[in-house]
Parts: sequence; C-alpha cells; structure tokens
Amino acid sequence: MSYSVGQVAGFAGVTVRTLHHYDEIGLLRPSTRSTAGHRRYDDADLDRLQSILFYRELGFPLDEVAVLLDDPDADPQAHLRRQHSLLTDRIEQLQKMAAAVEHAMEARKMGINLTPEEKFEVFGDFDPDQYADEVEERWGDTEAYRESQRRAASYTKEDWQRIQAEADGLNDRFVALMESGAAPESEAAMDLAEEHRQGIVRNHYDCSHQLHACIAENYVTDHRFTENIDKAKPGLAAYLRDAIRANAERHG
Repeated sequence: MSYSVGQVAGFAGVTVRTLHHYDEIGLLRPSTRSTAGHRRYDDADLDRLQSILFYRELGFPLDEVAVLLDDPDADPQAHLRRQHSLLTDRIEQLQKMAAAVEHAMEARKMGINLTPEEKFEVFGDFDPDQYADEVEERWGDTEAYRESQRRAASYTKEDWQRIQAEADGLNDRFVALMESGAAPESEAAMDLAEEHRQGIVRNHYDCSHQLHACIAENYVTDHRFTENIDKAKPGLAAYLRDAIRANAERHG
C-alpha cells in the first residue's frame, strides 16, 4: 500500500513542502511514483520518516540524521536502541529542568505576588516580604514551608484579602473574649485557638497541634510578633499563645 505526499504530511504533522525538501536532499525519497509522476510513499518510507522526525526533535541537523539512517552497519533494532537511549537521556534532562523550575517557584519570596499598592491594600503597614529571607532560612527545609510556598504562589489579591479578613475577624473575637474576662484556658478560648489552627491548615500548610504551639511561642519571644499582635489589644499575643498551648494540651 502506498500513500500520497499529502496523506503522509497529514500522518506525520509536517508540511508537503518539508517532504519535498527531504526528497530533494536525498534524506527521504519516496519508493515509487504514480504514472503521473507524483510521489508515493510505502510503509518503509513512513518508518524512515518517523526516525527522521525523532532525531530532528532531539536537535540533530539533517546531514547528521542522514548519516545515522544510512549507516550500513546499523539495523532497525540498533536504531530503536539508539532512540531509546537518547530519549531516556532527554527525559532525565527534562526532569532535572523541571526540578530546577519547581525549586525556583518554591523559593519565591513568600509567594506574595502583589504590587506594593496591593500589599498595602491587603496588609496595611505590615510587609509580608520583610522577613522572607529569615523565614526561608529557618523553615526552608520543611514540608510545611514548601507547601505554604506552593499555595501562596497561586493566591490572588482577593485570596489574600479573604485570608486577612479571616485573621482580623478571629483577632476581634479573641479581644472580645479577653475583655469578657475569660481565661485563655477556657473552652471558648481553646475553641478559638482551634479555629486559628484550622485557618493555617486551610490556607497555608498542614499544622499539627504541636507545631501550632511551637509557632505560638514566637508570639511572645519575638518582639516583632508581639508588637504586631498587640496592636489589636495589649496582651493579646500572650493570651493567644496561652490559648493555643492549652488547646494543644487538650488534644494530647
């Protein structure tokens, strides 16, 4: 069975002009021609074309492709082995490239992809990129950090506004609880602490009760956290830490 140049072009996803060029340079001559002189390709021609396109995809110039295919000592099995080896090398190279790109994506500073104006609109005076290097140095090797980076890289301004609104609303409820006289070890305070943890899980990374308690220690040991949290109400940072610690103990 033979095929016209138009049929072969359609099979292979190349242009008729490309097939004409391959014929002219002797890289792929059709096995027969019709009585009218038109090119006709058989199955062996299609096999050769497949090999040509494979080597071209790997970046081989046409003259080198011709040498490979016309090697008198090579058989079809040898070509398949060579192609398999080259393809395996290409896959390994692409995997390394993909890993490098993924690493670069994860290393983006906090993943906060907002303009300065949008950052101010969402976070006010607080700049989430301010401590990016410190955060990466302390937590960059953890799965929690990597997960947080993956999620943050996809968030829009609206996503950050939602997350910030949730945090502000939770702070307001903690302040109201403090002002009511409820102890941080009370059921109500521990329930709010659990909501706080669930917000981290929902928006950033998988946060265990133990990790939550460790993070909360920073609220009172790092003056930057303390000052930022206590803007809502003096003493809120310590109250929040104690409620989170009590909630962690409640969950073992």
